[in-house]
Amino acid sequence: MTPSKPLAEIPSPADLDAALLPGFERRWVAAPEGEILALVGGAGPPLLMLHGDPQTHLCWHGIAPRLAERFTVVLTDLRGRGESHKPGASPDHLAYHKRTMAAEQLAVMEYLGFRRFALVGHDRGARVARRLALDHPDRVERLAVMDIIPALDFYERADSAIAQDYFYFFFLTQPAPLPERLIAADPRAFMGQILTGLADRAVPYDHRALEGYLSAASSAPAVAAMCECFRAGLSGDVAADRADRAAGRQITCPTLVFWGEEGVVGRHFDMAAIWRAWAPEAGFAPLPCGHFIPEETPDAVTERLLAFLS
Repeated sequence: MTPSKPLAEIPSPADLDAALLPGFERRWVAAPEGEILALVGGAGPPLLMLHGDPQTHLCWHGIAPRLAERFTVVLTDLRGRGESHKPGASPDHLAYHKRTMAAEQLAVMEYLGFRRFALVGHDRGARVARRLALDHPDRVERLAVMDIIPALDFYERADSAIAQDYFYFFFLTQPAPLPERLIAADPRAFMGQILTGLADRAVPYDHRALEGYLSAASSAPAVAAMCECFRAGLSGDVAADRADRAAGRQITCPTLVFWGEEGVVGRHFDMAAIWRAWAPEAGFAPLPCGHFIPEETPDAVTERLLAFLS
């Protein structure tokens, strides 16, 4: 169980940014449906980096400062996460379809003055990034995704072993408000289980970043948003993937696929075969780690990204 901390010991989000991402400027972007927090740092070609669940932009703290030496790096909190706006539940879960979230991130980059950009995503952010590259191929110059397979492939291949390891993919999709009510009993423990339970080895989190994730993900609006995001994955995202597959639509920009060989994705799926069907020219970067690649192997990821993005 993840222990609670006295409020006085919990640093503010701005203080965490200053400590872990020095030199990055906090910007608030008025997207069509609400405000998105973006941190911007560095100089050079634009690069958007999207975090996973149940995390925030802080997951890039071991990578983004080095990339900012060559790129203008934009780190956002996805809708429903961190300090960004959190739409509520709806019958169609449309607010959390990855198509909707991708369009919002595109609007953020347009607001910041970037029409074309490179794109990196981990986990949930990788799902948004993949959808953005499929829906807006003229806007994404290069794409790197970390430790996912597309929603349609995931649910087509799901078996009892996957359901055991990735239990929350099936728990969080239950109709509202069942999972929300159950998680409310101890949201920090639930989020802590996800953050620490996807590999046999311990994730070497910076304790400040971990506290930031737990604090941000444990509020009632954040829990509801997470559930809606997974419901959208099972419904709208699968439907979009099915339509793309039927139309033969693929990712055309240079693509690099990372995964953790010791994590759930690496153990259960033939990553290269799955991704070649969606991005025929993709390159592959398996790493000796679990799911939380940006914080488990930041140096290796940075080196691969610098080579790929340059």
